[in-house]
Amino acid sequence: MSHHRPAPLTPDQVVAALRAAGCVFAEDEARLILSAARTPAELTGLVERRVAGHPLELVVGWAQFRGLRIAVEPGVFVPRRRTEFLVERALAHAPDASVVVDLCCGSGAVGAALADALGDGVELHAADIDPAAVRCARRNVAAARGHVHTGDLFDPLPARLRGRVDLLAANVPYVPTGEVGLLPAEARDHEPLVALDGGPDGLDVLRRVAAAASHWLAPGGCLLVETSERQAAAALAVFTGAGLDAALATDEERYAHVVLGVRP
Repeated sequence: MSHHRPAPLTPDQVVAALRAAGCVFAEDEARLILSAARTPAELTGLVERRVAGHPLELVVGWAQFRGLRIAVEPGVFVPRRRTEFLVERALAHAPDASVVVDLCCGSGAVGAALADALGDGVELHAADIDPAAVRCARRNVAAARGHVHTGDLFDPLPARLRGRVDLLAANVPYVPTGEVGLLPAEARDHEPLVALDGGPDGLDVLRRVAAAASHWLAPGGCLLVETSERQAAAALAVFTGAGLDAALATDEERYAHVVLGVRP
């Protein structure tokens, strides 16, 4: 049995391995993986995980979101670039927001990005039912001195926030249960089901958030939820039924659909 270590992978070998595995942006990914690895052995491990289909962000430990490095770890929903549109709409609606809540926060990317843009003096709260997400979010909102709560939707939020929230971002799961199996393997195999499955028609969690939103929003405060093109009309109706002034914003380029509901 020999004890010599295999030679460390060269950058070219990393690119070749990623390209062979079908990574479209092999050079870019190789650069990120090479900079994330602290030892040759770690580099080999990271490349193996990526080749096996693990999401790049989970392999290197962070995702880019609105210019921020958002820490992510296995078992946590990876923030999507299209969700930057939700942040943009929120900031356009309330450029002076002082109380921000990120519900179903996952890694806390949305809350972190909102607080980063709004600047000092923002009171940021984030909440998620999944302890792994909460652990991750605590790291990501630390710079904004954000508070992260563990629990189901509004349940863990401090009662003093009722009627005071300027921006309520809720990136709720919206994949219909029967379609979770059709998601790309990267999401299906490596992200928590609770972050993806929105019930039979995909709108179960959205309904629960909309129903309670008016109790938490300040007058003129805004609830923003991402949805799919197909569900947008139904989501608008849910918001209107919950007493919110509802509107749909879309961004063709990022294929993003955001429903906004303002408390009159």
